[in-house]
Amino acid sequence: MSVNEEKSGDDLFDAHVVGKRHRKVGAMDRLRGSTRYTADLARAGTLCARIKRSPHAHARVIGVDSEKALAMDGVVAVLTGQDFPIPYGIIPWTRDEHALAPKKALYVGDGVAAVAAVSEEIALAALECIEVQYEPLPAYFDPAEALRAQVAINPNVPKGNRSKRVELAFGDVDQELEAAHLVLEGEYFFEGTTHAALEPHAALAEVDGSGVLTVWSATQVPHYLHRELARVLDVPARRIRVIQPPIGGAFGGKSEPFDLEFVVALFALRTGKPVALTYTREEVFYAHRGRHPMEMHFRSGWSADGHMHALDARTLIDGGAYSSFGLVTTYYSGQLACSPYELSAYRFDSTRVITNKPACGPKRGHGSVQPRFALEVQIDEAAVALGLDPIEIRRKNAMGADSRTINELLVGSNGFLECLSQVEEASRWKERRGKLPHGRGLGVAGSTYISGTNYPIYPNEMPQTAVHMALDRSGRVTVFSGASEIGQGVDTVLALVAAEELGVSIEDVRVVSGDTDLCPVDLGAYSSRLTLMVGNAALDAARSLRRLVTGSVAKRWEVPRGRVVLADRSALDREDPSRSVPIAEAFEWAETD
Repeated sequence: MSVNEEKSGDDLFDAHVVGKRHRKVGAMDRLRGSTRYTADLARAGTLCARIKRSPHAHARVIGVDSEKALAMDGVVAVLTGQDFPIPYGIIPWTRDEHALAPKKALYVGDGVAAVAAVSEEIALAALECIEVQYEPLPAYFDPAEALRAQVAINPNVPKGNRSKRVELAFGDVDQELEAAHLVLEGEYFFEGTTHAALEPHAALAEVDGSGVLTVWSATQVPHYLHRELARVLDVPARRIRVIQPPIGGAFGGKSEPFDLEFVVALFALRTGKPVALTYTREEVFYAHRGRHPMEMHFRSGWSADGHMHALDARTLIDGGAYSSFGLVTTYYSGQLACSPYELSAYRFDSTRVITNKPACGPKRGHGSVQPRFALEVQIDEAAVALGLDPIEIRRKNAMGADSRTINELLVGSNGFLECLSQVEEASRWKERRGKLPHGRGLGVAGSTYISGTNYPIYPNEMPQTAVHMALDRSGRVTVFSGASEIGQGVDTVLALVAAEELGVSIEDVRVVSGDTDLCPVDLGAYSSRLTLMVGNAALDAARSLRRLVTGSVAKRWEVPRGRVVLADRSALDREDPSRSVPIAEAFEWAETD
C-alpha cells in the first residue's frame, strides 16, 4: 500500500479536521440543560428504592425483621442480605462484597436491607420500620492495628486483614545506598480524599415484556457491570442490557459495580416494575472508593552531583472494608514510582490492609499520587542538602524518550524536560523563587502515569476494545463504541478520527456509546486508556472503510486508488481537483460494490 493511499486528506484541499478547534460532542445539550442523566430518566410506574445502612462500624447482623415495613401502604418489596448470597467485585480474585450484608456490617453505612415503595417518602419511612438486630464487634480504623488484630474484618478476605502485599526489587538497593554520598530517610503520610463528582451514583432497572432486564447506571464500566449483574443475579448475560446515560463526573469513583445497581435490578425482577435509586450525598461518601490513605517510609541514595541512584520504599495502605481495585492499587503504589527519573536500583514493599471504613478505590491516578508526594518531597530535600536548584536536580535525573524504567515499563514519548523548561520560564522561577512575601512560594514536582494500560481486569484473549463503524447513503457516519464518555471527551475523539479519515464534517458523525446491546465491548474508562485503545480501533475501522470507498470511486473513474482523496464531504481526484462527487454518492458506490 502506498503512502498516498494511507493519507486521510491532502493539504491541497486544507480539509483536515484533526488539529483544529471543535465544539465537544454533546456540549450544547449540557449548556442548554437538556442532557438527561440517570436520575432524570422516568419510566411509568417507577418505584423508589432506598437502602438501610448500618450505624455500626463492625457488627454481626443477627436478624432483620421487615414485617412492619411490608405492612405499610405503598411498600412493594423488601430485600436483605439473604437475597444476595453471591459476592461481587471488580477484580475476579477479590470478590468480597455483597449488595446487602448477609452476616456482618463492615463499616458505618454498609447496606443491610432495602425497600421499594411507590414514593421516596414512604420508602424512607419504611426503612425506619425495619428492625435490625446487631452484635457490635471491635472496630479497627488504623491499618497497623488491623494487621495485628486477631479478628478478621471481612470474612471473604482469605488472609485475615491483609488485603494484598507486594514486594519487588530491581537492582542492588543496599549496595547503592551504602555507596551513596547522601542518604535521605523520611516518613510521609497522605490522608484519603474522595471524588466529589457533581452527579451522585444513580441506577434505574426495568424488565420488558420479553423478560430482558435493562439497567441504566451512572457507571464508567458498563461491560463489567453487565458481567457482575449476570453472575450475582444468576441471569444469563444475554438477558441483561446495561445502558450508560451521560455522566456528571466520575474520576474513578464509578469504575466498579455498587450496591444500588444490584438492588434495583433484583427489585425489578421481583416486582415486574421499574425501580430507581439515587444516592444521597452522604451515601456517596459511604460508597467512597476514594484515594487511599498511605503511610510511607522512603530512603533514597544520591551522588554528590545530584543523581539519585537508589530508592527504597515501604508503604502501608488503608484499604477500608472491601478490596475494590486494591490489588492493583498495591502494585501501582510501587511500580509507578520509577519515572520520570532514572534509577540504578529500586525496591518497594507495599501492604494494603482491610479496616472498618468505607472502601478506598481508584481515584484518579490511583496508587501513584501518594508515593509521588513522598518522592517529590525527598527530591526537594536532596536539592537543599546538595545545594542544587529543585528544577535542575530534576533535569539531572530525567529519563529520556523511547526508554524503559528500571522495572521494565516502556516509555514512548516524553515531554518532561520540555515541561520543566516551560514551567521555569512561565513562573519566572529564577527571579522569583525564594523572594516572595512570607507565606508565599514557588514549588515544582514531576509525575507520570500509565496511558493505555493493556492488562484486562479479567484475563481473556479477546480484544480489549472494538469499534463498529457504518456509512450511510446520506453521507452520515455512525460509530458504535463501548467506550464510556465520562466527560473526558472520548466521543469527540471518535468523531474526529472518523471525520478526518472519511472526509466528512464532525457534525456528520454520530457516536453511539455505552450500551451493551448496541455496542461492542470496551473494558472501561480508566488508566487514561481510551484515546490510545479505542482511538486506534476507530482509526483501523475508518481506514478500512476509506479503502472501500476510494476503491469504488477509483474504479468508476478508472484511476489508481491513490489518486482519490476524501475531503470536504466529497471524493476528489488528487491530480484533477475539478473532478469530484459528493461523499454521499461515494458511500453509495461503495455499498453497491
